[in-house]
Parts: sequence; structure tokens; C-alpha cells
Amino acid sequence: MTGLMPYLSFPGNAGEALEFYQDVFGGQLSLFTYEQFQRTDGPPDMIAHGELAGPVRLCGSDAGPDDDAVHMLGMSFALLGTAEPQILTEWFDQLAEDGTVLDPLQKRPWGAHDGQVRDRYGVRWLIGYER
Repeated sequence: MTGLMPYLSFPGNAGEALEFYQDVFGGQLSLFTYEQFQRTDGPPDMIAHGELAGPVRLCGSDAGPDDDAVHMLGMSFALLGTAEPQILTEWFDQLAEDGTVLDPLQKRPWGAHDGQVRDRYGVRWLIGYER
């Protein structure tokens, strides 16, 4: 692995969230339960580790009872120029479904396009491109 890869802790809905991200970004999703990892520190059917490998890579799991879940302040995951403009626009729109558009995807005075969205799982995304 090269580079930064986000690892998110979800409040009991990691499988659902990671499947959502697979629907948005595509790629290959691997999900493993606590039981599959022979872990006893959480419910057997909860996600101990999940990984999405594809154009956007990220990992996640269900937070333990004493762990914090996704809560993003003062940060976003930036997908700036990581795909063609049409794809980035589709990702923005899909992430916005049941989420909140914080700043619409739009052309800026300097010529670039960008916008920000908080998805239904509380994850903030900065998406943009230059033509």
C-alpha cells in the first residue's frame, strides 16, 4: 500500500456504509465479521474489518462499545482531480443522497470546479476538478 488510506469506525452500520461506498465508487469490497476473525470483543455478526479497493480506497469497521464512531470536524476527504469530471460529478450527487450539500459543486472564479458534501454517514467529502 502506498499513500494515505482512511479507516473509519462506524456506530454499528459499517457493512451498510461500506456497501454504500462500493455503490458510489465501484471497486471490490471485502467484509469480515468479528466471528470470522475469531474475535470475542464484539458481537459476532458485526464488522471487524472491511476494505474497499478500487478508484477510492478506504477501510472501516464497527466501533466497539468504548470506541468513538465517525465524527468529522475540521476535515474532509478530498477527491480533487482523482477521476474525470463526469465521474466526480456523479460521485458528488450520489454522496449527497440522504446527506447534506455543504457547498454545491460549482465553477469557481479561478476556473476550477469544487464542492463539499457530508454523506449520510457523516463523512465530509471535497470533490473537484479542473477542465
